[in-house]
Amino acid sequence: MSAEVTIAEVERVAELANLELAAEEAVRMQRDLNAILGYVDQLRQIDTSQVEPMAQVGELFVANQADGRGESLRADVLRPSLQRADVMDSAPETDGAFFKTPKVIER
Repeated sequence: MSAEVTIAEVERVAELANLELAAEEAVRMQRDLNAILGYVDQLRQIDTSQVEPMAQVGELFVANQADGRGESLRADVLRPSLQRADVMDSAPETDGAFFKTPKVIER
């Protein structure tokens, strides 16, 4: 197993994420993070040399609920984007190029 996460590391990550953790929360977070890392170590031990790489993990079909057969996903079609001026005109507050929003994070 890789090195375990320490309480000091949990506290540092919480500080960087601007989270306040009580002492018991930090201990619980340490336990949970170490459990996750232990699981990742187990996954690393699996031999995947014979598994073909995939671009996505889901099937390329969506089940048709009426008859149970699958349908292809819709084609990815290039379409023109919205014009910035039109979008900015309908926004509640802008500077002409960007949306203005209230500040939500304070330090």
